[in-house]
Amino acid sequence: MAITLKRQLDDADKAHILKQYGRKCFATGHPIPDGEPVQFDHIVAFSRDGVSELDNIAPMCPQHNKEKGALPLQDFRIKLRMRDFFNTGEKLTLKHLLEYLKEKGDITSFADPISMMQEGNTITVESAKRKYAQTFYKCPTTHWQYFYATLDVDVLDSDDDQDSQMGLQPRYLIFDNVFALYRHFQQHPVLQPSIGRIVDNRIRLFDGQHKVAALLWNGRRIFECKIYVNSEIRLLNQTNIAAHDKFAQTRFFSSVMVMKLGSQFGADFEKYKNLEDGKAKTEAGFMEYLALQDATLTKAQLNQRFKSYLYESVLKDLENKMSASVSESNRSTTEKPLTIDLLTRSLFSGFLYREPTDDNMTTEDYKRDDEMKNMVALMNFIYELALSGWNPHASENNEKQRKLSRMFRSKSMMAWSELLRDAVCGRLDIFDADDKVRPFYRPLTEAQLAQVRNVVLRLVNWKIWSAPPNDDIDRVLADNKSEVKDWFRNKGLATGYLMGAPE
Repeated sequence: MAITLKRQLDDADKAHILKQYGRKCFATGHPIPDGEPVQFDHIVAFSRDGVSELDNIAPMCPQHNKEKGALPLQDFRIKLRMRDFFNTGEKLTLKHLLEYLKEKGDITSFADPISMMQEGNTITVESAKRKYAQTFYKCPTTHWQYFYATLDVDVLDSDDDQDSQMGLQPRYLIFDNVFALYRHFQQHPVLQPSIGRIVDNRIRLFDGQHKVAALLWNGRRIFECKIYVNSEIRLLNQTNIAAHDKFAQTRFFSSVMVMKLGSQFGADFEKYKNLEDGKAKTEAGFMEYLALQDATLTKAQLNQRFKSYLYESVLKDLENKMSASVSESNRSTTEKPLTIDLLTRSLFSGFLYREPTDDNMTTEDYKRDDEMKNMVALMNFIYELALSGWNPHASENNEKQRKLSRMFRSKSMMAWSELLRDAVCGRLDIFDADDKVRPFYRPLTEAQLAQVRNVVLRLVNWKIWSAPPNDDIDRVLADNKSEVKDWFRNKGLATGYLMGAPE
């Protein structure tokens, strides 16, 4: 029989609780030292139907009891565990959470292989542990077959890129979203199933991973799902992107959109380059080929995919040090001051040729690989000479951080990127108008790259970046790009200075 909690715990009550839990903080399980007082709190709050009984009371160390604030103890405990998971890395997906929970002993397995057998309108899905018999449906538009089922975590996986195959998982897990859904599902139903497909005899989910993650933290181990059996990945990926972009209330992060579109485009690009049709292979030819393959894509959508492919190629280059400073969201963060949108309107705009070329990809005229190499080199110069010193924990009086914060504000970076391009073109003796729109679309020698580095060094060493707090530069950087660029020139940050002229 549970012991009813009185208004104030007496020594016998406290002894009963400590006997049950030990002298350990319920939040993390760490020991509470003998010299430190033990505090007590409800595991499940009254607002969540928690009962006023000793079995619903647990010991807490003073620090964690203070940190949890108004959160119920159980929610705070999960929040700490969730934070521990998110600290394991970046760009985490449902697969990473399943791996984490398996390692911690919360689940025994996931992604178990399955077999399927169809008989009439019924499909039987069987794993080593379970058998599911479900009604089979067919999409009237695509004729893809699918079924609905409540599936155990043992047979579920995340539809990530793996084994050299492109996955359909469009998002990374976001701590705030998962925790908010975790609390929401304590009192509210799940309205829509998660969606997945069969790949290599495994069920991979690509829609609803935040939902599944939140339910996992709530202790749920079975999940309502809609599973496609024979879908075509390219069309399904486009449908998935549209569902999370123009038809969604909450849209893709720019970084996710770039990576998903770039990956799909890259896979199609490889198929095109290997076609044996006797025609010269060019980027412009590929765009025509892609338009014929999918008449639903507009010219603007094709161009967006091409640009995303270029951006992805640069950012996913293993040598690119600046990539670590690019936020996964549409907004910069204190740790990651750059976004793909900002790079698109600054460095990529100035140094990447973002139109499909007519150059034969099998000849020396095709210089896209050189351009990518040069672009990564430029970004590494900026990172090594400036951005590597970014310190999100520096005080407001830190001169180095003040300088970097000014350099990498959006209007500032957009303005100096144009000045940087002009100076680089000057240093590389690029004066022809057609060449200036694609300054890196050429092989550069080590000596030429050293010249580029010197221009970046001049940019980083411009003395006004280090002006005292509340200087005019802080007011100007809130203006539009043209006004910022003009102000830079008037204050000495001009093409001549970047090329080596005295300040």
